[in-house]
Amino acid sequence: MTDPVGKLPSELDQLPDRDPEETAEWAASLDAVTKAAGPHRAAYLMRRSLQHAEGAGLALPKLLETDYVNTIPTAAEPAFDGDLEMESRITAWNRWNAAAMVTRGARYGVGGHIATFASAAWLYETGFNHFFRGKEGDGSGDQLYIQGHASPGIYARAFLDGRLTEQHLDNFRQESGGEGLPSYPHPRRLPWLWEFPTVSMGLGPLSAIYQARFNRYLANRNIKDTADSHVWAFLGDGEMDEPESTAALALASREQLDNLTFVINCNLQRLDGPVRANFRVVQELEAQFRGAGWNVVKTLWGNAWDELFQLDTQGALLRRLREVPDAQFQTYATRDVAYIREHFFGAEPALVELAKLLTDAKIAECFYTSRGGHEARKVYAAYKAAVEHKGAPTVILAQTVKGYTLGKGFESKNANHQMKKLSIDEFKGMRELLGLPIPDSAFEDGLVPYGHPGADSPEVRYLQERRAALGGPAPARRVHAVALPQPEERAFKALYKGSGKQEMATTMAFVRLVKDLMRDKETGKRWVPIVPDEARTFGMESLFPSAGIYSPLGQTYDPVDRDQLMYYKEAKDGQILNEGITEAGAMADFIAASTSYATHGEAMIPFYIFYSMFGWQRTGDQMWQLADQLGKGFIVGATAGRTTLTGEGLQHADGHSHLIAATNPASLNYDPAFAYEVAVIVKDGLRRMYGPEAENVFYYLTVYNEPKPQPAMPEGVEEGIVKGLYRFKEGTPAKADAPRLQLLASGTAIHWALQAQDLLAADWGVTADVWSATSWGELRRDALEADEALLRGEQQVPYVTQALSGAPGPVLAVSDWMRQVPDQISQWVEQDWSSLGTDGFGLSDTRDAARRHFGVDAQSIVVASLAQLAKRGEVPASAIKEARERYGL
Repeated sequence: MTDPVGKLPSELDQLPDRDPEETAEWAASLDAVTKAAGPHRAAYLMRRSLQHAEGAGLALPKLLETDYVNTIPTAAEPAFDGDLEMESRITAWNRWNAAAMVTRGARYGVGGHIATFASAAWLYETGFNHFFRGKEGDGSGDQLYIQGHASPGIYARAFLDGRLTEQHLDNFRQESGGEGLPSYPHPRRLPWLWEFPTVSMGLGPLSAIYQARFNRYLANRNIKDTADSHVWAFLGDGEMDEPESTAALALASREQLDNLTFVINCNLQRLDGPVRANFRVVQELEAQFRGAGWNVVKTLWGNAWDELFQLDTQGALLRRLREVPDAQFQTYATRDVAYIREHFFGAEPALVELAKLLTDAKIAECFYTSRGGHEARKVYAAYKAAVEHKGAPTVILAQTVKGYTLGKGFESKNANHQMKKLSIDEFKGMRELLGLPIPDSAFEDGLVPYGHPGADSPEVRYLQERRAALGGPAPARRVHAVALPQPEERAFKALYKGSGKQEMATTMAFVRLVKDLMRDKETGKRWVPIVPDEARTFGMESLFPSAGIYSPLGQTYDPVDRDQLMYYKEAKDGQILNEGITEAGAMADFIAASTSYATHGEAMIPFYIFYSMFGWQRTGDQMWQLADQLGKGFIVGATAGRTTLTGEGLQHADGHSHLIAATNPASLNYDPAFAYEVAVIVKDGLRRMYGPEAENVFYYLTVYNEPKPQPAMPEGVEEGIVKGLYRFKEGTPAKADAPRLQLLASGTAIHWALQAQDLLAADWGVTADVWSATSWGELRRDALEADEALLRGEQQVPYVTQALSGAPGPVLAVSDWMRQVPDQISQWVEQDWSSLGTDGFGLSDTRDAARRHFGVDAQSIVVASLAQLAKRGEVPASAIKEARERYGL
């Protein structure tokens, strides 16, 4: 609907106008400019006016896109704090050795990536020479999230400064001998160098945001002064397609994380071709980050473009740059100057005239090589602006050419991500371009040589002096003593004694335990509770007023439930990280907290509690990132199992997380049945992860929301709980020759097994022993170690075999998980083996109905037990049919 003069209604029409005549004059002026000088001039004036208003602090919407030019013009660049010629030589050596390493490795077919570092070399070198703080100075140093595909360049630099040898470089991607270099940043594989695994794209930027946030968390809780720690995340423009890459941008701006800088290498190419073939990825990213509240610095053009912009008196060049899609610009970098004159400058008469003023050499320089990301002064200016900006995180959009300096066979080619080597002639051409003193005789053996100016050369001395001034080598990981004192026994004893007649779910038992542990004088402050917005579901609301929910702003409002005992309390020094609805964000929190012992020298004890279905299934890639980064802590899958979460249905019914968790070597997976088992496991976990001989593992515990009376802990079961199996309740034979079997159950399934034990005895004269299988995974891990020992000629009997040795009758395992979960240990059980489980899709119903549906309830266990005994001839086969009819199965 329009108003009487045909103007579309606007939200501005709803605002009072105290001087309509003045408003009309402004509009008339704009109309006049449009008519006299054209719409481009009018648009220019509007953009400049908005930019001026923003700089003056007026409350106006920000421009989401600026012109396709550098944010910092050449005239405004700060003085370069270094020897540019020396740094150019250092960068040349690193470019050469990165390419040589991958090319030499191609002999063995191990692969590698050359083009990424070639485009980003100055982005890294400028940081290493001027900005990245090391770990040997005061504080924790900076945290560097290196783009995975750029790892050869980082290795090349470590070779130049003496931290790696030629042998190391020749073992790139060949790790099995013990002297190799991992393909990408893998702390578990190279723990003295790499700090953060980043090659699983999207997880690096997400983790960097939460790392910067965790740095502030440590400072606000007075655990560690992190004021001098800056987080740098190096990313590719193609990587920004991953949803995790941009999932937490608003968090970073909302919490004013000016200790964070993203450096996005905009070489306009992803793995198969252009990132935005028909569009402009730089402009898209600028709008995305500006809209999220970030400070944006565009570093697009090198100094060669200055002449073109000065000659562009009509704005035609800027207009053309705004409209040329990325794929076309990539093409310009590979075509001759005549093509560029025709297809770029030929777009409008003003550009044709501008091109007449330019030599072919100038056009070639601009379109082939001159990018902001390839010039140290431009990068230095951007980095300095980033670290000096306050109140918001910064993203630097640095434009480069993928494969830069590798020759025409590489530069800007769609396939360069898959290209793994250069020919000898291409290396000789690269040598000339970089000005390296490598003689032809060095190629006589048919291999490209590594280059090094010498350990006492000016280049190496300069590099080492720069790093010494910045606090030592980088990247680097430093392992600090993890050991924490064991908490007082009082918190554990509360669960050891059971709950009497009171019913308690194991979820609540875990929360109560941690609440008590958080009161410990020595280690209480080191607990980091993490939950994605459903703390009340897990009974954690009691922590709100006592521990507080972390917010860098504190609580700026009066909470609606302030008059209640367990009100929603936010605090600047709050201990709980209540992440909102983002499991990925919660996991990123967990990773930052779980590795604080290395990053900051402060051991923290995170526990992340979540719907078990939304852990390993939804964020499993981050679990591997956690393992790679050598994180420690407790991951808690609550409301676990396929039948305990009544009414929620298929997508909430987890019957398989233990199966996924079993694939991760660093994850110790437990499915406790009782509160005292939870206490024993947590206590042992604290010893293993934070004791004097700390291990690089983490725990996955599944706990249930099904209230049950919690028994007191029997004597002497601690070892069995930790190892994964112990006999909980021995059956009493009605007569000496009564048929007998062993029921193994984990988690909530032990209650069905105990019911089945009673039914078997009362209805069928069968004796069953009930075992609590606290960890199918740990039983399997132990058995695999025994198998490996046997191959070495050592005799070692698996614990599960020992525990069940001589136990009469067959073994029937049951759980609220798929049968494959208990079946993990079947080959090491000497008795006849069978299992029951919740295979298939979950469904909405009552617990009893769901268990009957899956055939895991007490009556189904009885029938399965009789079937196993009938196979052995210990009960008549007719007993199976009789039991089914009796129980209505």
